Amino acid sequence: MKYLNVRLFQPDWMLHPMQQFIRESEAVRYEELRSWNIAAREDDVEYELFYAEADREPYEAAIESVESIRWYDLTPIDDDSFYVYVCQETREEDVRWREAFAALNLVVIPPVIYDREAAFYMTVVGTGEDLRAMLESLPEEIDVTVDAIGEYDRRHTPVSGDLTDRQLEAVEVAVDVGYFEVPREAGVSDVADELGCASSTAATLLQKAQARVMRRLVRRYGREKTERDHAVGKPV
Repeated sequence: MKYLNVRLFQPDWMLHPMQQFIRESEAVRYEELRSWNIAAREDDVEYELFYAEADREPYEAAIESVESIRWYDLTPIDDDSFYVYVCQETREEDVRWREAFAALNLVVIPPVIYDREAAFYMTVVGTGEDLRAMLESLPEEIDVTVDAIGEYDRRHTPVSGDLTDRQLEAVEVAVDVGYFEVPREAGVSDVADELGCASSTAATLLQKAQARVMRRLVRRYGREKTERDHAVGKPV
């Protein structure tokens, strides 16, 4: 089983209006698609769950103006981030690139991350043959950048493998400004200033990042795992 980390760049005419908004507005600092249901339906309706770090008022104004969106439910996390549950009609522009996945035994691993360069980044898992077929079937108008490909083994991903790009960015900034130094040389507000977000958001990003890294360290290297490996004669 192979995995493929790929970045897809769409032309302007193919962009969803909210992708256009992300590219042209300073209001959205980060957005990712967490989960979705795009199974074939008689009325061609699909459902998606997004996580966004953005200015809420301009974001809501933008989403209200999208004709394909039938309804949405926005749930605030703090002053700077929220979830958005969306019901929308399937767009013909999206059908075009999704056809590259049709009839192939592929799985997209969430999240799908959107950026301001009119691109979205995803990890796809399947056979090497199906992954090649998917790349070859994408519309010519889409520029494709393959960042990585190889054997999929989630156990052997880096310690940072559970982190979102935004969480990893927050950790990198925290290291740079001295947040993790002993004694501490900078606070959460300094990290927030560098990230361009509220202090509460920076704190949440760092807390979630640290929690995920610690859980992964314990799962991979913790005492109980070491004792189990000794019991079955595995090298530790």
